[in-house]
Amino acid sequence: QVQLVESGGGSVQAGGSLRLSCAVSGESIATWCMGWIRQVPGTEREGIAGIDRDDTPVYAESVKGRFTISKDNAKYTSHLEMNSLKPEDTGMYFCAAQGRLYCPLHPDTYNSWGQGTQVTVSS
Repeated sequence: QVQLVESGGGSVQAGGSLRLSCAVSGESIATWCMGWIRQVPGTEREGIAGIDRDDTPVYAESVKGRFTISKDNAKYTSHLEMNSLKPEDTGMYFCAAQGRLYCPLHPDTYNSWGQGTQVTVSS
């Protein structure tokens, strides 16, 4: 049974930074696409970053240039470095995984999910 556990969420002022982590247990992530999806109450889930088996990242336009995704296959972890945070980045952030060769951002393509970690950015 694959488990994904997020950590690193919290409250920060606009312009600040946070680093989210995703610890994976139960299976190697070396051939997976790892992604980060966020959800704001009342809106649909938004895929914001993904990284494929070749460590090629992909980002949503809303976070490009501010967020950086990475993964460490040896440590079974993925990270999301978030800089220049804005109040509109507030939401629940989920780590997710899928076995595709490439990394689509659409949340429906992911089949393993963590429980999420809350990020709150105040103005």
